[in-house]
Amino acid sequence: MKKVLFLLAVLVVTAVACTASGGDREAITITDPWGRTSPKVAENGAFYMLITNNGDSDDALLSAASDACGTVELHEMYDMGEGVMGMRPVQGGSIPVPAGGSAELKVGGLHIMCLGKQVEFNVGTEIPLKLTFENAGEMDVTVEIRES
Repeated sequence: MKKVLFLLAVLVVTAVACTASGGDREAITITDPWGRTSPKVAENGAFYMLITNNGDSDDALLSAASDACGTVELHEMYDMGEGVMGMRPVQGGSIPVPAGGSAELKVGGLHIMCLGKQVEFNVGTEIPLKLTFENAGEMDVTVEIRES
């Protein structure tokens, strides 16, 4: 009987610890993750998606990772003046996703950069991508490569 109670206590503690460390995963939804086609000789690529926060607390995308990329960074396009656009890592290092709101990662705006591509981005290729959020924790998504 003591062994059963001990095992039950361990299971309860483990369940509570896993829930606490996982964040509010249900609050964040990812819609339409995609990337543009490009041959392997093109060193970089970009991923786009809509991140929606259905929760009551603000969250933020902190980072992303993929074995299909040498490095993955959160980037933004910005106006350098005189009709010239530039690209840089996001200011502050994260992309905010407000409670009840969303963050749109799109062409010409916020996006996830795949630096040092390891594969060709052909139509239909599926790229596994791990997103890390401040509160929701890690989420695995599949990015579909398609014509832009």
